[in-house]
Amino acid sequence: MIKRIKHSLEHLVDKSSRNKTSAAEENLLNDFAFDQYQNSKYNEASMGNSDEASKNIYDGIQLRIVKKKTINPYLKYMAAASILFLVGLGFLFKPSVSSEKQLSFKTSSIPKSIKLSDGSKIYLAANSLFQYPEKFEGEERKVSLIKGNAFFEIAKDKRHPFIIASGELKTKVVGTSFHIQLSKSKCEVIVVTGKVNVTSKGQSVDLVPNEEALFESQKLTKQLADKAYLVNWYSTDVTLNQTTLKQVITILQYKYGVSFQFKNEQVLATPLTVFIKKDATLENVLEQINYITNLKFKVYGEIVKVN
Repeated sequence: MIKRIKHSLEHLVDKSSRNKTSAAEENLLNDFAFDQYQNSKYNEASMGNSDEASKNIYDGIQLRIVKKKTINPYLKYMAAASILFLVGLGFLFKPSVSSEKQLSFKTSSIPKSIKLSDGSKIYLAANSLFQYPEKFEGEERKVSLIKGNAFFEIAKDKRHPFIIASGELKTKVVGTSFHIQLSKSKCEVIVVTGKVNVTSKGQSVDLVPNEEALFESQKLTKQLADKAYLVNWYSTDVTLNQTTLKQVITILQYKYGVSFQFKNEQVLATPLTVFIKKDATLENVLEQINYITNLKFKVYGEIVKVN
């Protein structure tokens, strides 16, 4: 069985090197490599120093290439396939999760929610993408926010920490509720209940309710969160009393995954009171604001222009 699997893998890598694979076969190779990379751990206690092991593997490959370079021009691909195969069997690394089927949850123009196998509930903003396993089976419950914003209500399980990857941030919790807001320039984690640990690039902060972690320009900082953000706008109606247009628009950006462009940014200081129903469309909310302020909003995909 093992020989047959190894032969199939090497055969696919060889075909790929000669541009002979189909789209489905290329996807299979890419998915296999990414899955092993994501789920593998190196156990130094049983396998020794990782740097030394890596050097030995590299030296071994180079030795084989020198000895057989005139025999098999695709040896480097075969060596890579062999290493991936050994990784998959757990000979070089110990996978933390070996059989979790990954699923994707994507939203379009309105927020939606999903319940995970452990009972955790994720409220995903519009225009967002979330990846999660069909069933949690490892020591850790790992998911990824690939794009957009989400509110997390995590089922408590001290033996199996819940870990969310979002851009360059890793958020670790046991059981709590919090926002994660991911954009191209920054990532924010805002805690509503419980305790949260956020790490990135050797930096780490611990958060409690009413606190926020901000990762921007490769720097991770902790600060107090705005009270307006300490609710789950995805599952409850929200009334913003005597606030500013700027604060209302900030929440709309998070809830609907859009950005706003203004001809005159002075209008952001406009005072108003807005009621946002949990299932309201962006257009409904903008009509309400337009009635109050006489501003004109035009939606172009994920961009809203204000005149």
